[in-house]
Amino acid sequence: MVITWLWYLHIQSYHPYSLVSDEHTIKLTMPPIKFVLLVLLILSVHSLSLSLQHPAINGLLHRLNSLRPTSSVQESAAKGLLQRLIPTHSHSFEFTIISKDVCGGSSCFIIEHHDGSRRTGPEIVIKGTTGVEIASGLHWYLKYKCNAYVSWDKTGGIQVASVPNPGHLPRLDSKRILIRRPVPWNYYQNVVTSSYSYVWWGWERWEREIDWMALQGVNLPLAFTGQEAIWLKVFKRFNISKEDLDDYFGGPAFLAWARMGNLHAWGGPLSRNWLSDQLILQKQILSRMLELGMTPVLPSFSGNVPSALRKIYPGANITRLDDWNTVDGDTRWCCTYLLNPSDPLFIKIGEAFIRQQTEEYGEITNIYNCDTFNENTPPTSEPEYISSLGAAVYKAMSKGNKNAVWLMQGWLFSSDSEFWKPPQMKALLHSVPFGKMIVLDLFADVKPIWNTSAQFYGTPYIWCMLHNFGGNIEMYGNLDSISSGPVDARVSENSTMVGVGMCMEGIEHNPVVYELMSEMAFRDEKVDVQKWLKSYARRRYMKQNDKVDAAWEILYHTVYSCTDGVADHNTDFIVKLPDWDPSSSLHGTDTYMISTEPYETKRRFLFEDNSSDLPKAHLWYSTKEVIKALRLFLEAGDDLFGSLPYRYDMVDLTRQVLSKLANKVYMEAVTAFANKDIESLRRFSKKFLELIKDIDVLLASDDNFLLGTWLESAKKLARNSWERKQYEWNARTQVTMWYDSKDVNQSKLHDYANKFWSGLLEDYYLPRATLYFNELVKSLEDKKKFKIEKWRREWIMISHKWQQSSSKVYPVKAKGDALAISRHLLSSTSHVK
Repeated sequence: MVITWLWYLHIQSYHPYSLVSDEHTIKLTMPPIKFVLLVLLILSVHSLSLSLQHPAINGLLHRLNSLRPTSSVQESAAKGLLQRLIPTHSHSFEFTIISKDVCGGSSCFIIEHHDGSRRTGPEIVIKGTTGVEIASGLHWYLKYKCNAYVSWDKTGGIQVASVPNPGHLPRLDSKRILIRRPVPWNYYQNVVTSSYSYVWWGWERWEREIDWMALQGVNLPLAFTGQEAIWLKVFKRFNISKEDLDDYFGGPAFLAWARMGNLHAWGGPLSRNWLSDQLILQKQILSRMLELGMTPVLPSFSGNVPSALRKIYPGANITRLDDWNTVDGDTRWCCTYLLNPSDPLFIKIGEAFIRQQTEEYGEITNIYNCDTFNENTPPTSEPEYISSLGAAVYKAMSKGNKNAVWLMQGWLFSSDSEFWKPPQMKALLHSVPFGKMIVLDLFADVKPIWNTSAQFYGTPYIWCMLHNFGGNIEMYGNLDSISSGPVDARVSENSTMVGVGMCMEGIEHNPVVYELMSEMAFRDEKVDVQKWLKSYARRRYMKQNDKVDAAWEILYHTVYSCTDGVADHNTDFIVKLPDWDPSSSLHGTDTYMISTEPYETKRRFLFEDNSSDLPKAHLWYSTKEVIKALRLFLEAGDDLFGSLPYRYDMVDLTRQVLSKLANKVYMEAVTAFANKDIESLRRFSKKFLELIKDIDVLLASDDNFLLGTWLESAKKLARNSWERKQYEWNARTQVTMWYDSKDVNQSKLHDYANKFWSGLLEDYYLPRATLYFNELVKSLEDKKKFKIEKWRREWIMISHKWQQSSSKVYPVKAKGDALAISRHLLSSTSHVK
């Protein structure tokens, strides 16, 4: 904050006006001349220190700025966004691109009054260093002066009814608002978000997402759409045909993992329609990103190659990788091929891919993503070898673009921490010149790497929030970590932090988490979360309500205060039914297991098989407190039910309460089984099944929790009946079995992308749980061992039939009164007290 208001004094020629950083006002008075000189001295020292600390980054920023379109193009793009957001006010704002010099050398936005008549022309002037900054300034004004709210459609959508009519927009409390970015970049996306959330999008949905990005200040988005069409052209030069690539590309819903070399062919092949349509879509996406002044991050070559390349180049250094999560090492899908970066062919292919992208899109960026070692361990831990691999990866990029910068996900340092010790990390991070690599500290909201690796051993990095795995629906987060973590990292000694980022695997959930995280791109001080939440609730629901404020106070200290470090938090038993025999692990009633309060769990990470362990659904808060929050939410219903965001939050919170209750009921049922108490087993299993039905009815009452939306969006992209069937299979399979399975061997990734969606509960999770409990009851009735393999075989068979089915069309519109249903479920559920 100090530097921000000092710069304000400087650019305003020490004018005695106040500066508004958000809803707060800081009063400034005209300083004496000595203070002015001190201010200038501090400013010059600060600028010099930044320059000395990150000269390569400053040079990169300068080059990227030269690639942006003209000011008029960016201003026009921002006006187009305004027209889509609030068309009634398209003439109420004036947008202007300004130089970074006006902001003290950083990116910023400035909000001012317009000098003309308020009723006949623009009322507010928003200036920004790019179109993104202008959009961010617009969003800031609408939030903090008009109490407007912008969210994803699925989490409540855009609420602008509170914006006064043209000619009556709120005045500022000072001459201007100046907000600078404390770090250059706001990064967005995970390499798998393209499959979990974006896969079935057309341009209409992408346009809304890019608008959302700009309003949130995102200026460094991943742009991975359509790359398979580029690869088709590149590999053709190396005598690899479309038919060869049918065994290389994954299906639409599994492209992310085929791109990373985790699998091949699963869900494919890709049709020529898909390839051409996605390339056209990518060009639309990039065009809009560029118009707004964003810097797209394009893909690069990681070494993952088609099997056909071995025959064409028998002397190439190609290694077959280990199995990645198939049930039995099925080579139809697993064990992909990696071209060693030290092989001269690697440089040729990598260069060709970069150049082909430039030919298709123009020279639009210098930043390229590459994750060669993402869940693929190098063959040796020798630092010299790892360094040579890293240098070769970068060489391939730089041959294609001499100014290339390698952006790498830092997930490998978390997921494979046993391998990536300091010598190996240093070898990889120092294998390229300083400033030519940027690391995403992908899991910094839970397990930051920057503070245990000496700031990535001097390598520039972006502090990221991962937050979500598989796009699961679960109310979860750590608001305190989000509000303080980026600030602590940035002001730490010898900090190399150059940005903040959101790297969730799936989007359109937990809007409060993403709203706060987005703001951290523009905040240089820690946020008072309790105060911020009151402002957030008022904007989100379009009015202030004491009951809801009290509910959010509880949610802040419970649901959104997860500090236990457990990664796999989306493990509720309804959507991730444990695959285990309770008779082999339970011996007598265990009251500890059926407690409704949090219990300690060991830290678990992705893809670890826990099927033989006692199941533990993640619980990190007092369920009693969250039930109180739900009651307060429902008491506010008559006042707020006209608000779409309120209805979304109410349904989601009711679902959260009931799903945690179902976990408790499940453990009571299997404990009764272990005690050979057949009547209690029947009672509790019936209650568990009833809860699945109840939650399905609840979710059916809101448009945003429907399976039909996902399936219909997939089918809508198809050009013919074959594609329609394939796309629907992809969509159904990803959210259920995910990967291959056989007979009694279910997929290792089953339920990884589970969803609380109406239709999925009724037709998939309910039959599975019914089969399971029927077998438990039959085991006690017959006084025989629980036949777990029989149950597995039956539900895997049912799963396959459901995945391949296309006969049932699921609703895309809600039915029922969500508030009445929520109130009824809370009052009629005897276990909720």
